[in-house]
Amino acid sequence: MNSTKSYLQTVALKDVKCHALHGYYQEEQLTGVYFMVDAVVTFMPNDDTENLDHTVNYEVLNTIILEEMKRTQKMLETVVRNILDRIIGYYPFILTGEVGIRKLNPPMPGQIGHSFVQLSYKA
Repeated sequence: MNSTKSYLQTVALKDVKCHALHGYYQEEQLTGVYFMVDAVVTFMPNDDTENLDHTVNYEVLNTIILEEMKRTQKMLETVVRNILDRIIGYYPFILTGEVGIRKLNPPMPGQIGHSFVQLSYKA
């Protein structure tokens, strides 16, 4: 009896820490805060698992994240979309993608660990 194996590969970066100037209010764009970014993608892997050209390179994910975090936006919703759109553009074979950004200690009353915005994609 023949069985066909069907794998789903996941490549991710978690907790990429960046200081950035994102924020709706002018004060946030002047002083900035720290953010943590996660990017997770899935795809059907090629049989050549030793070839970097046949997978998602997490160094490329890191470069995309760092470049987009440098581009100041008012809304984190814009930042997650820009990151995810660039990942999909670079790796059109991905089946799912998810980007989340946590704003650490957001400047508002009370003790808040982080705010969070996430966007998901499914081919």
